[in-house]
Amino acid sequence: MPAWSPLSPIASALDDLAQRFGLSVKLLEHRLQRQWPAIVGEHVAAHTRPESIRFKKLHVIADSSVWVQQLAFLKPSLIESINTAAGSPIVADIVLRVGEVKHQGQVDGSESTNNLTKIQPVHSLSPESLAEVSRHAEAVEDPDIRAHLTKVMVHALANPSDPKKSL
Repeated sequence: MPAWSPLSPIASALDDLAQRFGLSVKLLEHRLQRQWPAIVGEHVAAHTRPESIRFKKLHVIADSSVWVQQLAFLKPSLIESINTAAGSPIVADIVLRVGEVKHQGQVDGSESTNNLTKIQPVHSLSPESLAEVSRHAEAVEDPDIRAHLTKVMVHALANPSDPKKSL
């Protein structure tokens, strides 16, 4: 079990907030969209994209009726791969339709580390603290949210006696 740190409660607080405001499914949808090539394979991902999850059904768009037919045969293995990636049985079925497949650009994981150098006063934190902030921020895939979360964590660690001081 890892040692306790001031950042440990953040992950559980974020999970609680996501549950409370009904964002868990939206976060999962976003994660599926970002990790789609790793989950279904590059070849399938080049012709498909996940659209949304509603009532345990994943809605997937394919670029042709040929791909819809192919995916219909692959449904059981796709559902298994998706649920494995999600860590729980979140998808029970896949609904397929033909549509335009637009792929969003991938963001590399180096941004959270780069954001640390832009935040002041990072010089007052130890390298271990900065590394821990970076590890926690890596879980957030949206670059803007990751940058803001990183700023909040650095501020909290740099000013532990003044938590209400404005950022």
